[in-house]
Amino acid sequence: MINVKSFTFSPFAENTYVLYDETKECLIIDPGCYQDHEKQELSDFISKNDLKPVRLINTHSHIDHVFGNKYVAETYSLVPEMHPDEVEGLKAVPTYGATMGLMVEPSPEPTFLPEEGQLTFGNSSLEILFTPGHSIASLSFYSKADQFVIAGDALFQGSIGRVDLPGGNMQTLMNSIRTKLLVLDKEVVVYSGHGDPTKIGIEIVSNPFLNGMY
Repeated sequence: MINVKSFTFSPFAENTYVLYDETKECLIIDPGCYQDHEKQELSDFISKNDLKPVRLINTHSHIDHVFGNKYVAETYSLVPEMHPDEVEGLKAVPTYGATMGLMVEPSPEPTFLPEEGQLTFGNSSLEILFTPGHSIASLSFYSKADQFVIAGDALFQGSIGRVDLPGGNMQTLMNSIRTKLLVLDKEVVVYSGHGDPTKIGIEIVSNPFLNGMY
């Protein structure tokens, strides 16, 4: 069974996730820890629960989802993993951050995840879903066994990802949501990049952006 622990970090109120199973191996997904106390909070949880980080995953490369890449990579000897088309955005983060008065340490060079396949750790696996539209090549990660999906900034409780940033496209995003997320079981829990968890079934009937899509 995969356990999901969430943290809300940075001025962007971004959700960082630690996923772990009975082996104590864990994934760190979208480390948004910006302040030192946020980095410490993440590390304290990992240490307290005797977890072993084995992979650092980014759903996409927007600034709020990669603030902590360098810290996590160096602390746990990991390399960020993301879709290859997100790399240019990752390289632009320090410059973009400076325009907002945010000093962001450059992320280590990432390795690449495919658009589909399995993401494994411990005794567990997640299905990789290609869900672009909020960014050029966003990925989501689905556990059929444990009935949840880490959806990045594709789908939120009552909303969807913004498309006015580089790589964003409304038609692409809506297609991703319709063909990759809404087809999941209605009881699947959606862990988003911001805000509270929701369920696929709830969003089908109540999300105003999805009216008529199902």
